[in-house]
Amino acid sequence: MRIQQVLTSPARGGFFNDDQMAVRADARRDGFDYTGPPRTRGFRRVREPGEALSVLLVLSDGGVAVGDCAAVQYAGVAGRDPLFHAAEGSQLIARFVAPLLTGHEVTTFRDLADQIEELDADGSPLPTAVRYGVSQAVLDAVARARRRTMAEVVRDEFGTEAPLRRVPIFAQSGDDRYAGVDKMILKEVDALPHGLINNVEEKVGSRGEKLDAYLHWVRDRIVALRRRPDYHPVIHVDVYGTIGLIFDLRTEDVASYLARLGEATAPFQLRVEHPVDAGSRDGQIEACASLRTALDNLGSEVQIVVDEWCNTLDDIRAFVDARAADMVHVKTPDLGGIQRTAEALIMVKRAGLAAYCGGTCNETDRSAQVCAHVAMACGADLLLAKPGMGVDEGLMIVDNEMRRVLALTEARAGLAMQ
Repeated sequence: MRIQQVLTSPARGGFFNDDQMAVRADARRDGFDYTGPPRTRGFRRVREPGEALSVLLVLSDGGVAVGDCAAVQYAGVAGRDPLFHAAEGSQLIARFVAPLLTGHEVTTFRDLADQIEELDADGSPLPTAVRYGVSQAVLDAVARARRRTMAEVVRDEFGTEAPLRRVPIFAQSGDDRYAGVDKMILKEVDALPHGLINNVEEKVGSRGEKLDAYLHWVRDRIVALRRRPDYHPVIHVDVYGTIGLIFDLRTEDVASYLARLGEATAPFQLRVEHPVDAGSRDGQIEACASLRTALDNLGSEVQIVVDEWCNTLDDIRAFVDARAADMVHVKTPDLGGIQRTAEALIMVKRAGLAAYCGGTCNETDRSAQVCAHVAMACGADLLLAKPGMGVDEGLMIVDNEMRRVLALTEARAGLAMQ
């Protein structure tokens, strides 16, 4: 089977791009929008509708393989690529990707995806969003050629030998962090609520009192709404470095506060993502490693999840080597090709840390489906429900895709045994 044509189609992202620097500083909410000037290069306003780009590989058997280019909500910060625009991505694919792929025989996923990764686009690599979407389409093409699921292709090519199982799902509420929690509990989500805790004044409090009260409420709400006593989700919040802001990055004070939050959420496990932002990769590694040590000294079981400054394979390797996390957020669009996501998840698992196949609310249904396959193939410990912040849609997309994979592979295994 060969690739006959490479097409692109503008697509909508599942959420918005937000200027994180402006949100953390002086931007103010105005309904769903923000007021105030943008602070990050490439932003025309603080909140912009997310753009995506579908990549369509027309195959010689008449089939079409699909992947979606997308970038994270908070583009342009913490070492990430600038804001992604679909029109620019389409031009780059026409100039650099289409000549490579057109007429190419569909053989192995890793080799072809790595060729995309290494393309020289006028002296620079292709943007991470472009590599992300093209590699998804390549994976789909190989799966179609082999008549296997994408999960089986990844598992076999990377030799993970992981049994294909449903990966626990982490849902995100966005700013509707109360009704969203109710939805998550009623649908028995494995980890919740994310919460979008991205502003000190509105969501954390100058002494941390607002976040403390919110987590007390989440714990009590789980107990009140759960339909069975053995439903025991992890409470996982992303605080975007805000806790470090209120304690001026003082490790012992941050650790003491996190330990108190852990007591507030008992008997449920608490994970806190990106509690501090040290402003650089090396600084972040040192800060998170010190914070883990301080929590251990306090006898706290609160888990630290790293996210910002942990974008590339090299970044992830550095955090893993320093044991600077309990769980590593493999932020899928930031790594470029989806094969890099697989490599990162495998690396984290082999190091004995928890591997979270995450990403962003600003992706698409297609990129979320592909990530579900990769998470299953690599035995990830957690999978983000994406895209969007509405809970229901992202949860439906990734959970349904995993269930389809299980139905197909189990049926195939059953036939082989007859």
